[in-house]
Amino acid sequence: MAPDSSISNLVIIITFISSIIVPVITDNAVVTASAASSAIKLEREALVNSGWWNSSRATANYTSDHCKWMGITCNSAGSIVEISSDEMDNNFTGAELSQLNFTCFPNLVTFRIWGTLLSGRMPSEIGALSKLEKLVLSHNSLTVTKEVGNMKNLDRLHLNRNNLTGSIPSTIGYLNLLDELHLSHNRLDGPIPPTIGNLTNLIALDLSSNQLSGLLPREVGNLKYLASLSLNGNILIGPIPPTIGYLTNLTYLNLGYNRLSSSIPPELMNCSQLLNLVLSHNSLSGSIPSEIGNLIFLRQLDLSRNFINGTIPSQLGKIPNISAVDLSKNNLSGVIPASVRRIPKLIVSENNLELENSTSSENAPPPQATPFKGNKGKQRKIVTRLVTIILAMVAFVLAILIFGILFVHRRKDKKFNPNTREMTEGANEFSIWNYDGRITFEEMIEATEDFHIKYCIGTGGYGSVYRAQLSSGKLVALKKLHRSETEEPAFLESFQTEARLLSQIRHRNIVKLYGFCLHNKCMFLIYEYMERGSLFCVLRNDVEAVELDWTKRVNIVKSMAHALSYLHYDCKPSIVHRDISSNNILLNSNLEAFVADFGLARLLHPDSSNRTLVVGTYGYIAPELAYTMAVTEKCDVYSFGVVALEVLMGSHPTDLLSSLSSSSGRKIRLIDVLDQRLPFPVDRRVVHDIILVSTVAFACLQSKPKARPTMQRISQEFLARKSPLGKSVVQEISISELINQGMYLIDQSDC
Repeated sequence: MAPDSSISNLVIIITFISSIIVPVITDNAVVTASAASSAIKLEREALVNSGWWNSSRATANYTSDHCKWMGITCNSAGSIVEISSDEMDNNFTGAELSQLNFTCFPNLVTFRIWGTLLSGRMPSEIGALSKLEKLVLSHNSLTVTKEVGNMKNLDRLHLNRNNLTGSIPSTIGYLNLLDELHLSHNRLDGPIPPTIGNLTNLIALDLSSNQLSGLLPREVGNLKYLASLSLNGNILIGPIPPTIGYLTNLTYLNLGYNRLSSSIPPELMNCSQLLNLVLSHNSLSGSIPSEIGNLIFLRQLDLSRNFINGTIPSQLGKIPNISAVDLSKNNLSGVIPASVRRIPKLIVSENNLELENSTSSENAPPPQATPFKGNKGKQRKIVTRLVTIILAMVAFVLAILIFGILFVHRRKDKKFNPNTREMTEGANEFSIWNYDGRITFEEMIEATEDFHIKYCIGTGGYGSVYRAQLSSGKLVALKKLHRSETEEPAFLESFQTEARLLSQIRHRNIVKLYGFCLHNKCMFLIYEYMERGSLFCVLRNDVEAVELDWTKRVNIVKSMAHALSYLHYDCKPSIVHRDISSNNILLNSNLEAFVADFGLARLLHPDSSNRTLVVGTYGYIAPELAYTMAVTEKCDVYSFGVVALEVLMGSHPTDLLSSLSSSSGRKIRLIDVLDQRLPFPVDRRVVHDIILVSTVAFACLQSKPKARPTMQRISQEFLARKSPLGKSVVQEISISELINQGMYLIDQSDC
């Protein structure tokens, strides 16, 4: 075939194909353009149908091009990307949000209508705006928030100052691109959902002025970029979670006007960027952490109207730019440091503070410059010291006179017996150690109105306990013992000897015994007073139990272990407690644990051996005491294990202990028995400690006494804090694993 013929045929083919394809392409372009035009037309119609834009409400030169209307911004294709009321003067006043058909705006990125009294329910269609990034509907009258969980691309959500009711939906946690969430000044109630911790990109969170209740979730600590946190004006209870210390970018924190309790966590002082810190109008106790000096950028601090005690740390006044501090209406005491008195606006009224003028404070403002109204302290300590010295001298002289009179009286009656250490046949003996001041039997009787029931704070196997406030203001606890054999000289001398030995016990986690009183047929011991009462009672009060967070609970178990180790191995002769239970673990104002009623069995029954006297509390007694009378240190170890589990579970582990004999019982997970009133522990160190305490507790519950670890070994384990398990995820750990891992604590030489 000739070349010219081939070329001619090729041209014919190309012409034919083009005649088919080109019209198709042209038709598709026409269709696409038509669809785009139709979509834009729908957007315009949706604006018009809303009634928010018309010739009188839009621009002065009303045109068919809606992209030129006031408050409307379009992209290059003519599709609406922003609707805003910023340039419009109350165009939407009284309008319903549902008047706008949101399905017509697929490309909408910003929807900002605020301060217009826009009302109604938020339509579910708003959740279909997949490209929406900014939703600002502040200062309106809207009532629903549930639909927002579908808008996964939101980075800004402002629904503050509306009429939102109900709880914050847990679906809020799906909006993990949010950097601003404002829901303040509504009527939201219920707890703050833990899913709030999923919003890890948040910079500002404002839930203030609502009716939110429950605990402040630990998951707030996940918001590592947070710069501003406002939760004030709610009904939040319980402690400030230590995880708040992870928010190292915080510059503003307001938790005021809630019902938060416990102490200010020292971890909060890790938020070193803070400029403003407000914790006022709560029920916070404890002292101001000395680490407050770490907040080097702090300008304003408000801790007013709490129950904060202790002294004002001098470090507070050394913060460079601090300008306003309100510590009023607390229980602060001591002298106001000179460095603190230099703060321009300092309010310390209604405390127990003192002002002192000295050469060290010559650069501080004069006392009258400090709002000091309502304090009970004196302006000059020298007056207090002078009065104290005079009173001490008078007391000393009176003591000598009284002693002389009693001595002469006893000689006269010829009832002095050197073998009973000045103890008469009527047993009138009163001894006090380790307490600064003279106490008389009459003062004890007066303080309790002759042991009136209204002063009784507890009753146990050994006696009843009474709260007594002495004339000096000092609080003590009197244990009035059941046994009254005060006419037996042998018993009296033994009792006095044992009481003196017990009073010499010195350990930071053992309740101090100040002394004893033997008076006719009345016999009582004088102990240090513990403000929060027994561990048993605290665990059974829901509000107080929540205040006892995981860290405090772990510390309680550790304190018990150290105290019992001391009684077993550091006292000579060693002391077996015999009645370890949650009733005999007492808590002070800071919820620190102290072992009480130590040595009372031997004190009241000096003639009995460890094989003739069995005491204890039902549910805590070691199983071997059912068939043997031998009371050993390992009985205390078993009781310790029961109390340790009770601390973790929040109640006595009766059912759990009975289920351990079966294989099904051992399959129970640790997480299923932990106290459900507390939020799940997330801090790795706390989780580690809970696992360690659980492992030790089950090791203590071995049926064979020799298989149990000693309290000395347990104390050492808590000090070492070695992880007994490879796992650190509580959800994965079963009781069986804890029991098996606890075998490392057993001293094989004892078995």
